[in-house]
Amino acid sequence: MSSTEKINANGVLAGKVAVITGASRGIGDAIARRFAMEGAKVVVSARTVEDGEHYLPGSINETVAAIRDAGGEAFAVKADLALATDRENLIAAAEAQYGSVDILVNNAAITYFIPVEDFPEKRFRLMMDVQVWAPFELAQRVLPGMQAQGLGWILNVSSHAAIHPQKDLAGRGGTVYGMCKAALERFTTGLAQETFGKGVGVNVISPGLVATPGVMHHKLINEENEDRVTPVEHMAEACLRLCYGDPSELTGRIDYADAVMQEFALQPAELI
Repeated sequence: MSSTEKINANGVLAGKVAVITGASRGIGDAIARRFAMEGAKVVVSARTVEDGEHYLPGSINETVAAIRDAGGEAFAVKADLALATDRENLIAAAEAQYGSVDILVNNAAITYFIPVEDFPEKRFRLMMDVQVWAPFELAQRVLPGMQAQGLGWILNVSSHAAIHPQKDLAGRGGTVYGMCKAALERFTTGLAQETFGKGVGVNVISPGLVATPGVMHHKLINEENEDRVTPVEHMAEACLRLCYGDPSELTGRIDYADAVMQEFALQPAELI
């Protein structure tokens, strides 16, 4: 099958405008590609515009090029979500390019693994800005349009780190990361409650352990967990499933990629 045959212009997201943050590599890149394969017009956002600008591989221009080369629609917007101007511009640019936003996927993250006693305030606030405040503000910016048209989806990407850890297992300085993800999950269920019956589905999903460039950089895969590594295609497929259907039925969920794959009997598509 050629790459162009993988774009279904009449797919389940046909004509929908999807904004995906942190989409220069890893999970965000995979989600952008999978959504485009189902006919979405994808706004690909991250800080890295060109390959080589970041110590990790990948860029939003590369993600967009892959989608366009396959016959899909995509548009790149550089955004540092720690900056108020960039948060505002991201949604404004998406609306100027494609119109009202139908789907928002809050995937961007910046993470430092440092014990609490040594954690600098600057990095604490940066993590909270990117992983908690940015999803909150971006949701505020897209909700009016979604509610006006009576349909929309917000998907927040969390982590198993949000689950309370066992006290007798050695930690790796992930307390602040867990705090951010726990806050993101509570925000998700609260917003789902506020928007229930208004046509907006709000869900959160955790990927499990995926061998993304960031995960490999932080050395989060080891001999003890390497047998539990999940292909990124599974996460992309699960995210897709939580962004279409009946928002009154599919909302307020705290989900995990493997559970979604099993519940809906999904088979991961080969990404473009």
